[in-house]
Amino acid sequence: MVNVPEAEPYVGALRERFDPVAKLGVPAHVTVLYPFIPPERITDAVVRKVRDILCAFAAFEFRLARIARFPTALYLAAEPAQPFIGLTEEIVRAFPEYPPYSGQYDSIVPHLTVAQAGTAEHDVAEAELIAALPPRVGIEASCNEVVLIENSSGHWEPMHSFRLTR
Repeated sequence: MVNVPEAEPYVGALRERFDPVAKLGVPAHVTVLYPFIPPERITDAVVRKVRDILCAFAAFEFRLARIARFPTALYLAAEPAQPFIGLTEEIVRAFPEYPPYSGQYDSIVPHLTVAQAGTAEHDVAEAELIAALPPRVGIEASCNEVVLIENSSGHWEPMHSFRLTR
């Protein structure tokens, strides 16, 4: 995942109310690949392979301005999407047994989830998000690293981080 601390002032309280994973320690983020290898199977060789892949990517800037919905989530779309898609595709190329979201979807949509609830809750969260976001600009952020998190304790914790090149 790519942590997006720049988004916390705008989405933190909404995520606490409407996104169950926020209460489990998951910060505001854009997912690179989920699910991934179970933590007990992440070896030094896996970490080296991921590091080798990710060190080929340059750090990049992105924005979160457009609000959209999946059937079960309200989110901010990451723009441009292509750098995130590239990260995901390269990791999947190296670990094809772990397709994004277990292969449930046909395309990769980089996003920051704000709410995972019902339509009524999404309506409330969307209205509050519109009021909170900087007009026309959205949230400007940087992707400098990818963090591998795990939840073997029931609470998500960082396991490894991988810096992108400058």
